[in-house]
Amino acid sequence: MSMFHDRARIRIKAGRGGDGGLSFRREKFVPKGGPDGGDGGRGGDVIIVADKDLRDLSSFRAKSVFDARRGGNGSGTRKHGADGADVVLTVPVGTQITNAVDGSLVTDLREDQVRIVLARGGGGGRGNSNFATPTRQTPRYAETGMPGEAFELELHLKLMADAACAGLPNAGKSSLLARISNAKPKVADYPFTTLAPMLGTVDGRDGRQLTVADVPGLIEGASEGIGLGHEFLAHLERARLLLHVIDASEGDADERWRVIDRELSAYGAGLGERPQLVVLNKSDLDPEPAPFTVEDGRIVAVHRISCATGAGIDELKSLLFTLCEQDVSEPAPVVDEIPAFVEYRPRPPERRQFRVLRTGQGFRIVGVAPEGEELEAALRDAGVRPGSEVEIGDEIVVWEK
Repeated sequence: MSMFHDRARIRIKAGRGGDGGLSFRREKFVPKGGPDGGDGGRGGDVIIVADKDLRDLSSFRAKSVFDARRGGNGSGTRKHGADGADVVLTVPVGTQITNAVDGSLVTDLREDQVRIVLARGGGGGRGNSNFATPTRQTPRYAETGMPGEAFELELHLKLMADAACAGLPNAGKSSLLARISNAKPKVADYPFTTLAPMLGTVDGRDGRQLTVADVPGLIEGASEGIGLGHEFLAHLERARLLLHVIDASEGDADERWRVIDRELSAYGAGLGERPQLVVLNKSDLDPEPAPFTVEDGRIVAVHRISCATGAGIDELKSLLFTLCEQDVSEPAPVVDEIPAFVEYRPRPPERRQFRVLRTGQGFRIVGVAPEGEELEAALRDAGVRPGSEVEIGDEIVVWEK
């Protein structure tokens, strides 16, 4: 059985732009042809797409570094370089992406086939044909391509479901999901049978469908991260309705409800205010079950079932459709209150105050020349090699690093 992965950390880098061409027209009867270097192509972008058919982020376990292709260099006869190929990543619907450096939100993909550009490729450099003037007819330099954006990102999947099961271990959540949906979870009579969240589709008689999520059983302290509580509780955040499943055969259903409800409230993210359908399971084991006496405005209904015999299951399915569709006009609560998808610059790139030009002998820095590591990085990106001449203002140095 494969593991469920709802978190991943990736590094992405968009492609560098191609260098502008440094070329002069060469024709048989034109001994001093003018500059004809074309522009470099744009670097490829890194794009992410939401796909409803994907279930988790396991594809990022084997590979976590993604680089788009650089743009092609410009060449003679003013030929432009080709644009670099994009890298397209696919993730499940419900994936939230944050900047790994400062934790800021990058995008939240809550709709199928949404496409977001995470990192933009660098612009191509201009060829020397762009720099010819009446007084400078043979420019012997061209621009190098700009570097693409690069980021380190955290991916976090939060399941998208109409309803989600919550409850203590061994309350019967997996058995319930197997009874009402097409899901086939592992079911056994011991705690923590469910080790990973699972989605199931519930079919109505009139063709309607709902999605229901089952998450591993919660324990006291789950809101503080005990027993991986935070990871499990996160999958409840986007459900419109909570199916609070309780083992009613033990006779303390009220206290069992309070244990989980305290954890939901302590976790936050709106779970303490989410409507609850209380499902009292294992009613077949006690012919005279103790009454459930909790009165709370969030409890929209209380229903007794037996996953073992099937008693009350059909009525529960009808009730589930009724309750979920009562709030169709109101979207499921979302803590961060952001739209279905947003696009941010993880770190807005600062506009350079200089450009690197490629010359016949090496490179020229134009504008406010940087110092130290920034200059070294810019020259390395431009392709500097030991022995290259680098012109900075009125000074020419030979690159030795």
